[in-house]
Amino acid sequence: MATSNIIKDVRALRVLVLHPRDTHAEELLQQVTRIGCRAEALWPLPPRIPEAADVVFVEVKETRSRELKQLFDNGPESRPTLIGIAGYENPSVLQNLLELRVDAVVTKPLRAYGVLSSMVMARRIWQEFRSVGKTIEKLKAKVENTQKISQAKFILMRLHRISEDEAYRTIRSQAMAKRATTADIAQAIINADGILGNISTKSEDFESPISNVGIRTAK
Repeated sequence: MATSNIIKDVRALRVLVLHPRDTHAEELLQQVTRIGCRAEALWPLPPRIPEAADVVFVEVKETRSRELKQLFDNGPESRPTLIGIAGYENPSVLQNLLELRVDAVVTKPLRAYGVLSSMVMARRIWQEFRSVGKTIEKLKAKVENTQKISQAKFILMRLHRISEDEAYRTIRSQAMAKRATTADIAQAIINADGILGNISTKSEDFESPISNVGIRTAK
């Protein structure tokens, strides 16, 4: 998303403040409301983050909070933009901020001119990490599918004594005939081979379900 869109969409964000209801929390709520966001505060920590929350401000102290870490220990798809509120800048607080993987930090006492900037920068970082995460997941899926196809080709080559190209053509033709992906066909071949590998055949004329997959066994 372009930077201009991030700034433009700030007012549409739903903000959650996880902080004891003191003057700091009230000041933050007022500043977020002035920006135009819908804001609410929760304390003590809830068992889970409301799905509607886009941005979460959370107090981070020197002592580690297992509840706090578990609250945000989820995947990037469901994780909101996270902004830490720090009262001190010491190694313990900084370490806890890093472990919580916050997208930005604001310090006490809160100042009006820093909240909007923190929200914009945090939102930018959050979106970039989500984009990178999606790219990584796609690459992982591609690698896994390639590995499946390679394993399935090896199985067909072993069973039918055919070349690698012939094995791949077989997988591809089966995928087209069944309107499936080559990865799906490869997984089916792997599953069938795995099942047969765990079965003690008692009959010599036992026929493998993957012995006839649209190819001719080499003579």
